[in-house]
Amino acid sequence: MNRDQLSGRCLCGQTRYCVTGEPLWVAHCHCESCRRATAAAFATYVGFPAAAVRWSAAEPGQFSSSPGVLRRFCTHCGSPMSYQSERWPDEIHLFAATFDDPAAFAPQVHVYAGEQLPWVRLADGLPRYAATPEEGPPLVPSRSA
Repeated sequence: MNRDQLSGRCLCGQTRYCVTGEPLWVAHCHCESCRRATAAAFATYVGFPAAAVRWSAAEPGQFSSSPGVLRRFCTHCGSPMSYQSERWPDEIHLFAATFDDPAAFAPQVHVYAGEQLPWVRLADGLPRYAATPEEGPPLVPSRSA
């Protein structure tokens, strides 16, 4: 894959993006907000510098899901597309599954595992954090993880 020309789209193809450069990180997020925004047990994001992303085709819709948080989505099919927060002002977090080649992005970590649903069982060996790596050491592995 040419990492200089990454692209992705929503389900219907109306909302598209192009990304230049390498991702900053790839993570599974288990927080309640991301679960509700995606209607999934967890969301997988690929973080990029905000300046590296260009929306093409139709502009995505926007929703302020909580103070300082902006979520973008396709206004036609409803696919969630990105997450941005004042907490990480120079980043945009794109949903890994929206990339044209999502298999190219191997997750590196689980964040907000302190909010993980109890019936999710993942034995991928990745570090798990109660919140984020900046907020404390990894959780001790448990039988339920």
